[in-house]
This record gives sequence, C-alpha cells and structure tokens, in this order.
Amino acid sequence: MKIAIVTGASKGIGRAVAEMLLREGYQVVGTYAHDAEAAQEAAAALTAISPNFEMVRADQSDKASMRAFAQSMRQRQHVDCIVCNAGATLRKDWLQMDDAEWEQVLQVNLNSTVFLLRDLFDVIPSGSRIVLIGSAMATHPHAVSLAYGVSKAAVHALAKNLVKCFDGTETTVNAIAPGFVDTEWQKNKPQDIRQNICRKTALHRFAAPSEVAAAVQFCLRNPFVNGTVVEVDGGYSYQ
Repeated sequence: MKIAIVTGASKGIGRAVAEMLLREGYQVVGTYAHDAEAAQEAAAALTAISPNFEMVRADQSDKASMRAFAQSMRQRQHVDCIVCNAGATLRKDWLQMDDAEWEQVLQVNLNSTVFLLRDLFDVIPSGSRIVLIGSAMATHPHAVSLAYGVSKAAVHALAKNLVKCFDGTETTVNAIAPGFVDTEWQKNKPQDIRQNICRKTALHRFAAPSEVAAAVQFCLRNPFVNGTVVEVDGGYSYQ
C-alpha cells in the first residue's frame, strides 16, 4: 500500500486532503503541532473512513521534532506522497516584528519542508507525488502578513526548483495556491471582513477545503503536471 504524509492534518485543508488520500487508497500519516483535541477529533473521523490513518505530533517550528518524525517515516521504507500543508502566519506590522518572529514563520512554512524532503529523499520511490500548499498571498500583496506572503512565494519557487532535484525519477512536485478558504480560522473573522473578501473574489465566496483537496488530487492523478503552481482562488483580486 502506498504511504502518504499530510502535515497539518488536524484541521481545514490538511484534514480534507487526508480524507481524499484515504479514499484514494493511501495509508496516511497526518501531523499536528499543538492542538491535541482537534487532532484527536480529526483522527477519530478519519479512521472511521479508513483504518489506514495515523495522527502523530510533529511540530514544524521545532527542528528536533521534525528530525524525529523524518526518522520514524524512514523506517517505513517508502513514502509515496507528501503534502506539505502545515503553515504559520504573523499578523503584525513588519516594522514591529522581531527577528525570531520572522524566522519562525520561515521555519514553519519553508525551511521545515525543505529539510523534511531532504531527509526523506532516498525513501521516496520513482513516480511519487509531492504537493506543497502555497497561497494566493504569495502573488497578491497582503501587508498585514509580510512574513506569510514572502514565505509562501518561496514555497512556490521551491516547487519549481525541486523538479530539478527529482529529474529523471518521474516524481512530480507541484504547489497549490489557495485563495481564502472557509477554514475554522477564516470562519472566526468579523463578518464585515469576510464580506470584503467575498467582494474581491469573482465567485463571491470562500473556497471549501474539499475544493483545495480536489486540486491536490488533480496533481496526484496527472503525471505530466510538474513544477506548476495551481491557483485555486475563485478569481481573487486584492484591489
């Protein structure tokens, strides 16, 4: 059975991707960082869909935690699909943030992905699938979260550059760039802010997590999609 990793699988997009992969017949290992209650609830729901799901704690802000996670996955001999979804943001004026805050966002959103793929490289078989979850905020200015936008732009560049690292293996690397998705965090935004986002989106609504998961599924199923950033933003414009 093929094995898949989904980082940040306890909520939102990650949970929807994990469900999709289970339905595709993968054995799925999902990760979470802090919210044990949400992780437990997601694990119960996902194992009800298929017993081939496991939730483990791996904090992407903690290098030692991620090294231990990579080592445990190496013992499984092969990892056929990796969806790097876990992320962090920082809604703070960039002139007010300190070095550590900037570096933590980059560590979670970018560095931990680079290091995880490096550490798993020799157990990723030919013909595998790697999908990185980027963001529309990588291409649309979003001043309240400079670190997030810059780190996600780097994630898009990483997907394009990694195709050279996997050249000749038939393993594909792609990024998904979601716009605003109706996750728990977005649902808690004030209604006037949500309405403003909908006005800027041609479809006048947020995406469902399952719609982002469907874009991941497309990358899994089409072996000629490689080094691509797939936009799933409903026609969003920041203006």
